[in-house]
Amino acid sequence: MSAPVAQEELPILEAVINIRNRLTALKKNRGEFIKPADVNQLYQAIVKQVTRLNEVRDDHTTYNNRLDTTLADVFNLLSLFFLTIGRTRECPATYSQIASMRQILIHMDESGVYNESDLAPFHRRLSELRNIVQHDMESGKHPPAMTKLLERQLNECENLLRKLQDSLSVLSPELIPIHERLVNIRRQLVALAARETAREVAAANAHVAKLEDLKGKSSASSTESETSEGDSKTPTRESTPKPDGHRDKDGKDGRDGKDGLRVKAELKPIQEELRKIDSKRVDGKFLGPGGTVPASQAICSSLLEECFEIVQEIRAQDESKNVATSLRPIYDRLSEIRKELEQLVLTHRWSLRETDLWNYSLSLQEIDKMRVDGKFVDTEGNRPEGQYVLLYLLRRCYGLIYRLLSSSEPVSEELMPIANKLSTVKKCLNEVLKYGGPFSPRDLYPYQLALHQIDSMRKEGKFVGVDGTVPEGQGIVMAHLNECHELLEMLKESMDDAEEEDYVDDDDYDFNDPSDDEEDEE
Repeated sequence: MSAPVAQEELPILEAVINIRNRLTALKKNRGEFIKPADVNQLYQAIVKQVTRLNEVRDDHTTYNNRLDTTLADVFNLLSLFFLTIGRTRECPATYSQIASMRQILIHMDESGVYNESDLAPFHRRLSELRNIVQHDMESGKHPPAMTKLLERQLNECENLLRKLQDSLSVLSPELIPIHERLVNIRRQLVALAARETAREVAAANAHVAKLEDLKGKSSASSTESETSEGDSKTPTRESTPKPDGHRDKDGKDGRDGKDGLRVKAELKPIQEELRKIDSKRVDGKFLGPGGTVPASQAICSSLLEECFEIVQEIRAQDESKNVATSLRPIYDRLSEIRKELEQLVLTHRWSLRETDLWNYSLSLQEIDKMRVDGKFVDTEGNRPEGQYVLLYLLRRCYGLIYRLLSSSEPVSEELMPIANKLSTVKKCLNEVLKYGGPFSPRDLYPYQLALHQIDSMRKEGKFVGVDGTVPEGQGIVMAHLNECHELLEMLKESMDDAEEEDYVDDDDYDFNDPSDDEEDEE
């Protein structure tokens, strides 16, 4: 539970809430592009409040009250705005990435399912983000209040990462291959359990929809039968419900059964591999060379036991439906978020405004807070079945958000349509160059027209926004444009070379030379 807000911090809290409301209103405005001037104005306003807060607080005391949570919301949302306007290489833009990374690391620490290869990308990304913050700190581009906050956030992430690294360092070299294999097996099992649950939910929803459809048809047919005498007791071909698919003896349709068989077929080799790993233990312990007992037995043994538990959960799925009814709303919501985020991963270049991720982050935080001691509970405080599936979906959603944040390009939202169009043109020109001709000037005309249209949008060599400002990402867009022009010139040159070769071939023999005909007559 958060601590109460001190009296001297109440005016700051009121100002911060006002800034958050203005940011939320700006985020909801989809009618026009986000203006960097509006973002900068709100950024300066929040920095001013943080400076005031630092003056009334002690640097050596940890605070956690409503003001801190509201500040975290504001900085997270403000960070997404910086990504949206293309200022990805400035320290405010790193806040949301650091927060997302910290959440993933906390879940990795909680599950204990990770290896060296999982931690390596976080090491690299933390180093990149620290370089951004360090550069802004040395250049004075952003006030000390901001860089100091981000420095503290980075240190928290590094401490978490170090903790995870230290837990792996206790692994004996003999057990590292077994541990890595168990980590991969557990991921396969949890993904399989989530897929199986999705199949069951889809089948249940389809069954409910069919029942409602049949109920509607039966009521309609009964209404019709009341108007006609003699037909009410005689079922006709039109009034009898028709089965819409082959069903087995348990009432499940054939497709559902095939999906279930496919899951069981994938589960069988995983079970066999787990049994092989388990057979390597003697008296419950893994042995090293010469019959020695390596250290860190507990890590591998607990991971192995957890894998067996997930296997049992998947096998019992036909009877228990895996996710309890009390947890089904959480499962449905997480599945919906995951589906939408996976769609954004595919289409983010065309459809994503980074501030859209704010709503997903809030929803995941609300779901995460529902856990008690790391588990989801029902109204009676019990821990129903389906914990692995829900945690898998929750962590998967966090990972997708982090992936979308990390892939954000330093191009303003206003220039992104131009950048996307140039990227498509460049890809097409590369394909044409790759497969070659023959082609005519008419074939190259669409690409020339597209580049001419983009060139005509520049003013004094720069792309200018609606409000007359110069959006971020000029260098990247110009690099794409110049590359497209170079590819087009290469295609024109190859076309000219092909025409010259054809001209030379035609000169080698004159089809109208009368001397040839005379030779033939002789």
